[in-house]
Amino acid sequence: MEAPLGITNLLNHTFAGPVDSLLKMVGVHPANPAAPIDDTFSVELLVVLGFIAFFIWVRAGLSVEKPPLQQHVAELIHEFIGGQAKAIIGHKYERFQAFVTCLFLFILTCNLLGLIPGIAPPTSSAVVPFGLAVAVFIYYNFYGLKDQGLLGYLKHFAGPVWWIAWLLFPIEVVSNLARMMSLTIRLWANMFAGDLVTLVFFSLAPVAIPIIFLALHVLVSLVQALVFTLLPMIYLGEATRQEH
Repeated sequence: MEAPLGITNLLNHTFAGPVDSLLKMVGVHPANPAAPIDDTFSVELLVVLGFIAFFIWVRAGLSVEKPPLQQHVAELIHEFIGGQAKAIIGHKYERFQAFVTCLFLFILTCNLLGLIPGIAPPTSSAVVPFGLAVAVFIYYNFYGLKDQGLLGYLKHFAGPVWWIAWLLFPIEVVSNLARMMSLTIRLWANMFAGDLVTLVFFSLAPVAIPIIFLALHVLVSLVQALVFTLLPMIYLGEATRQEH
């Protein structure tokens, strides 16, 4: 078993007691009460704190006349995700842009961390993609109910033909629930396999051949982050679209 990261040891030394108490409150008993925090959570926390620091940096240096480099980067990301959201979600896409942008940046960064020796990408642990998938599921269903109302939103599951609504409704409900599993497996399986392949080739030939697989890992990381961002846009568009 690999030794935990330094940041994990520090977090466990500082917060093991409160975390154990919190987990017990929800009926979870950690296998090692002295170290309830694992590397996956530690790396996720570093990613979140890093983005908070980055956007504070962007906000502090905003300028119309002489935009700094970090502002250009932030604007590039904003325009790219905004363009995709406008094309897929459509009307009033702006209110969802912050959510899908955060999804994209978080997943992409977590995926790319697998390039650093000794660090497994958090997305290669199934619990992380599942947590993201649950957040997406709650988010788009919440806005579907908010925009359409309960009856109006349920009509989406009944289909356009009333006389087969009894058949389509349960199928659509199951399909809707299955989106969580689909999002989870797609991201987790690809990142787990990519990380494993890279690790194997590094151990066999640590010089030339792994460079190819590192480039492949970057490509897979980008594609999976983009797919995981585009699918919630599609779900949001379907959930909030008004039927005329």
